[in-house]
Amino acid sequence: MKILVVDDDPRLRELVAVTLQRAEFQVITARDGQMALTYAAREAPDLIVLDVGLPELDGLEVCHRIRARSQVPILFLTARDDEIDRVLGFELGGDDYVTKPFSPRELVARINAILKRAGRGAGADLLRHGPLELDMSAHACCWSGVPLDLTATEMTILRHLMENPGKVLSRRDLLGEVYGAGAQNSDRTLDSHLRNLRRKLAEKGGEAAIETVHGVGLRMAQWPG
Repeated sequence: MKILVVDDDPRLRELVAVTLQRAEFQVITARDGQMALTYAAREAPDLIVLDVGLPELDGLEVCHRIRARSQVPILFLTARDDEIDRVLGFELGGDDYVTKPFSPRELVARINAILKRAGRGAGADLLRHGPLELDMSAHACCWSGVPLDLTATEMTILRHLMENPGKVLSRRDLLGEVYGAGAQNSDRTLDSHLRNLRRKLAEKGGEAAIETVHGVGLRMAQWPG
């Protein structure tokens, strides 16, 4: 697996690179946003570790530009204890975040979880529910044959709902499926991903695909046949 690490702090960049190399990842590093865009296009990494606080072209703008052409998983690094930044990062297409300072073990665990959500080692490869089709191995999703550009996290949420047709899944169920048991991610983090997923479905005509059962949770809508 190839990981692109983007951070303007050379010491932190080196620390992350060494940590990932010890975990048997191939690592490419970039010191600024423009270099990140170049390497993301040229090297086709499997995942990008992206610092939010880059000078000039910050990490949020880099994510926005990458998402215009790619759904490569993105893990944000942020020194800011500011939920607004994290929510904006998710809205732009980020998959997860780690707040500095962080432990090397946590970073590797988060990366492995994102890669799993991206389709490596996930459950059933091909799922269908009414006009919705999800292929985890190909990281592809379609509504009535029209492709949807989903992040790895959005695909994991959708897969879990599609694997449980007719069942109402609680927010705790979804948080555990996406981030693992005992994860510290908040309900607002999940809300950001759900909002993006529903928006993308609605843009293709699937605004009613995911139902909210107030006070209980979420489920896939029933479709004739």
